Amino acid sequence: QVQLVESGGGSVQAGGSLRLSCAASGYTYGRNAMGWFRQAPGKEREGVAVVYTGGGIGITKYADSVKGRFTLSQNNAKNTVYLQMNSLKPEDTAMYYCAAAGAIPYQAVLLADRYNYWGQGTQVTVSS
Repeated sequence: QVQLVESGGGSVQAGGSLRLSCAASGYTYGRNAMGWFRQAPGKEREGVAVVYTGGGIGITKYADSVKGRFTLSQNNAKNTVYLQMNSLKPEDTAMYYCAAAGAIPYQAVLLADRYNYWGQGTQVTVSS
């Protein structure tokens, strides 16, 4: 069982920055994807940024809407991933979730239904 705990959400004005953290604990062996999803009211959960480590490689995939503004990083020693969010826009407002999965193909890394471990979520609100 994998436990994921997020932190770092909050409220910020458009153009501002926030940094989210997600600490993983428990049985993390075999996990090959970990990253961030978000869900705004009335919308489906969508992938934001995920690091894929299947096959021993390390690739980060971003949603088109956040490319150039968000950066995912990780501290393997601490089993923690971070999401640095810059140039935030009101449309980035959502509940942000950390998720982890094992044995999923790279093509599916931004698909929420492929993930079986989820954190409790942290709210990000961007005002105009």
